[in-house]
Amino acid sequence: MAKSKFHPERHQVQRIGWLRAAVLGANDGIVSTASLIVGVAAAAASRGEVLLAGTAGLVAGAMSMAAGEYVSVSSQADTEAADLKRENAELQAAPEFEHAELTQIYVGRGLEPATAAEVARQLMARDALGAHARDELGISHITTARPVQAAMASAASFTLGAALPLAVALLLPLGREMMIAVSAASMVFLAMLGAIGARAGGAPVARATMRVAFWGAAAMAITAGIGKLVGTAV
Repeated sequence: MAKSKFHPERHQVQRIGWLRAAVLGANDGIVSTASLIVGVAAAAASRGEVLLAGTAGLVAGAMSMAAGEYVSVSSQADTEAADLKRENAELQAAPEFEHAELTQIYVGRGLEPATAAEVARQLMARDALGAHARDELGISHITTARPVQAAMASAASFTLGAALPLAVALLLPLGREMMIAVSAASMVFLAMLGAIGARAGGAPVARATMRVAFWGAAAMAITAGIGKLVGTAV
């Protein structure tokens, strides 16, 4: 028999927690800050007002992203903890019923009833709560909610994303050139973000790049239009 070789497997789903928060934060940072800069500039504001608005948007956005992500993921973590507590109580009260429930799950996935029952028995003997958490509730170490990690990833990525269009605005004088440069640079940043996120997650790069760039352009165009209307009205 040929000697078996170690076959390392790399699955991108392990990155889903921090990757989702990081991509969302960077995307929001670029789009919201660029839209804010373009919108305020379109309203014929002064250069100082444009830069102040962009800086305030960066700080407020980063704090908002961190707080929102922490609260959201904490709610998920609380729900997971409550479900696990309930499941543990059910395992203590009715282990036979829980065994039958797990058996039916495996039967539904294609195992023969006898095999499914034996698999359920062995898994429950080793870690009953872990088996039910994974196969009944869909909770595993890969998808477990991590509030602090998500909040930090969102805040850091938002700050980085927002700093890019703000840096472009800092280098250029107020006017049409600034608006065009910020918009064009932001489109490039968004396309790069879409490609990097897709690459890190193992998804199709072209589709992700086009999706991120399209919605970013739409957001900036709408904000610029509103800024122009407000500036004209005032």
